[in-house]
Amino acid sequence: MLEASLSGVLKTVLIVLLVYFGLKIFFRFFGPMILKYFMKKMGKKFEQQFNQQFGGYQHQNQKQEGEVSIDKKSGSKRRSNKKVGEYIDYEEID
Repeated sequence: MLEASLSGVLKTVLIVLLVYFGLKIFFRFFGPMILKYFMKKMGKKFEQQFNQQFGGYQHQNQKQEGEVSIDKKSGSKRRSNKKVGEYIDYEEID
């Protein structure tokens, strides 16, 4: 049967603590840079998916400086028909 020696247990605990604190310090200094890298990567991926789904509509609407465009509404306005019916004059009877 194997027995655990005190020096072996202390070495294992020391290695676990060194790895824990080493990773903690590493992520404290380099975590923001890693996070920024992944956020840029995900932003590009979302932009590509948006452009695939909507056909780059956002880029088509951007106009160059000084370019003028006028968008008119459709001319299908409802015009009232003034000849609605026959006018009847009523008299009040006392």
